[in-house]
Amino acid sequence: MTDPRPALITLSHGSRHPHADAGIAALSAAAGDLLDLPAHPAHLDLSTPTLPDVALRLAVEGVREAVVVPLLFTRAFHATTDVPEAVRAATAVSGLRITLADGLGTGPDLVDVLAERLTVDRPDHRDTVLHPVGTSSARATADLTRLGAELAERTNRRIDVIAATGPGGGPDAVLDRARAAGSLHVLPLFVTRGLLLDRLTDRLPATRPGGPDISVSAPLSPDLAGIVATRYSDALNSDRTPACVP
Repeated sequence: MTDPRPALITLSHGSRHPHADAGIAALSAAAGDLLDLPAHPAHLDLSTPTLPDVALRLAVEGVREAVVVPLLFTRAFHATTDVPEAVRAATAVSGLRITLADGLGTGPDLVDVLAERLTVDRPDHRDTVLHPVGTSSARATADLTRLGAELAERTNRRIDVIAATGPGGGPDAVLDRARAAGSLHVLPLFVTRGLLLDRLTDRLPATRPGGPDISVSAPLSPDLAGIVATRYSDALNSDRTPACVP
């Protein structure tokens, strides 16, 4: 029997990394377990299935409604343009009534996740770099800076935000910070493994003999399940209408 509740679809950016899709699938399944609901991963680009693919399959299976939770931290181009376009395309091809939930965001619930991860991975108070993908959006950059400041206040650590891309970012910037600090922990703001994160981690073995002590947390994938489940529930309990696209 088809579950009467709207289906949960997670929507990632997509990646060429060979292990990225597995991380998205694990996160989706964990969120579905919290909701006692099957979860269906979809991707904007670079990976399959796409959102229209998933929506059409669900429609064929008898599903009539779905909630899409974007696995995005900031309100940059992918969130404001690519995601709404994908939702419109999925609605058109499938006829599903689709509600677009908020993304992961950079709010207090993410601060909770990051603080817990630091407590588990590096309980000693060492300098930390929060390492997001990077964005050309001034608003998104400001949100990431605020996130770093709130995490620093919560954990009583120095937190520098150094992105994987963009001015002042990249592996060299992280390694420069590590050399200045002597020891450094890197907390990736990545949902799952990605080529941009590999650019940094692939550089680390060469820095260890006689160099700074650098440790790196794993991507956040399963730790984000609670946020995904909350976004789904909030979308159902809000006054949004199906096919609500900002």
